[in-house]
Amino acid sequence: MFDKYHRVQKAVLETTLSLIIEKELQATSMSLIAKEAGVSTGNIYHYFDSKESIINELYKAIVQFNGEKVLDGFYSDEPIRVRIERAWENLIRLSLEYPQGFRFIEQYSFSPYIYDDIKKEAYDGGWCGPLEKLYAQAIQEKLFIDMDPSLMAQMHYGSFVYVIKGYLHGKFTISDEEIKRIIEATWNSVSAR
Repeated sequence: MFDKYHRVQKAVLETTLSLIIEKELQATSMSLIAKEAGVSTGNIYHYFDSKESIINELYKAIVQFNGEKVLDGFYSDEPIRVRIERAWENLIRLSLEYPQGFRFIEQYSFSPYIYDDIKKEAYDGGWCGPLEKLYAQAIQEKLFIDMDPSLMAQMHYGSFVYVIKGYLHGKFTISDEEIKRIIEATWNSVSAR
């Protein structure tokens, strides 16, 4: 997830992510990050000027990584339904494979710690913007009911989020067949046919 970063940056981002998930943001100090990452506080400040800048870089890195994974196979000539369902399956599998990243995004996407320009950049440059455009195309082609495509995509995302959270909290298991049925149910919830 953080392979493009310098060794110190990668250690700081990985450590911060783990600490925030385990202890919450307020309990995660720069000195604790430095200690757990095995780097000096001065070394952290060489790359990040504050804890907020670490959090924002963490958010950008996870959103970019998620966008690449969710949109894998998205830009193709295949039917809209195949592309939308692939994106949602990619998102579910990504969230199950990288639960810390999923938890961080869910906890901090609307946080005041994340700068507004970073949130907008993440929305437009991640998977949300491209998926919203494909939803708009599905509406235009009368595959989906007439509804704001942004609301529709977020409604579906919210459904997946609660399924994933339930799984991560041990409430139930999710098989490959159940993933396909969940995705099919979301399609059917807005299908115009």
